[in-house]
Amino acid sequence: MRILLILATSLILVACSSDGKRPGDEMTEREIYEKAVEAIDNENYFLAIETLQQLENKYPFGNFSEQAQLEMIFAQFSAQELEGARASAERFIRLHPEHENVDYAYYLKALSSYELGLSLVERYFADDESQRDPQPARDSFQELNELIRKFPESQYAPDARQRMIYLRDRLALHEVHVAHYYLKRHAYLAAANRGRNIVENYQGTKHVATGLALMVEAYELLGQQDLADKSLAVLKANFPKHPQLKKGKLVHSGWAQKDRKSIWNVITLGLID
Repeated sequence: MRILLILATSLILVACSSDGKRPGDEMTEREIYEKAVEAIDNENYFLAIETLQQLENKYPFGNFSEQAQLEMIFAQFSAQELEGARASAERFIRLHPEHENVDYAYYLKALSSYELGLSLVERYFADDESQRDPQPARDSFQELNELIRKFPESQYAPDARQRMIYLRDRLALHEVHVAHYYLKRHAYLAAANRGRNIVENYQGTKHVATGLALMVEAYELLGQQDLADKSLAVLKANFPKHPQLKKGKLVHSGWAQKDRKSIWNVITLGLID
């Protein structure tokens, strides 16, 4: 009777402790991979990352290793582990340059670069994306361009092209903001150079006209009337309805007056103006 009781208790404990799933150390490669995919489907990305890491540690050269690496990039990107997503994408590209889905790695790498430019505070409180650090946008633009250049027929190419159009416009607007800052600080040559940069490098964006207007205003403030007249002629020929054009002349934006201080303001450290 005592032996029967011990056996019965043992069976009950085993039954209670088992939920029908095998312990992680006993799971096959397929089972671990399917667990990770299920976590991704349920948007439980941190569990997916943990499970995919377990899969790579246990089966680094298994049948699911390459696909699992792609799933890892997506899971990290979705979990906003952006540096990790970029590193995983770069690793996949380096290890599997001829993989049939390597374009997906290029695509997610570019998207991660873009998202890296949006800190938590900027994402929810900044009014204008164009005033943020432009370097991640530049990186993303170059990486999207690389995707299109290497894989012009990729299913991700159309979206990449649309994102590049947006990024070019955003980078051009950033140049406008910087030029306005230079006008405000009376750095007119720097403002003119920013305007010329917009005209030369951001053709096709809606900010080219503003770039020309900046050149006209900055050259006039510098006393370079010949350069100002040439820029004005191009502006009138291509953008005759620009809001700063009045009766064939350019009305200054006013940015050069925003920070101008009198001599009394400077001497009294702002007490008198």
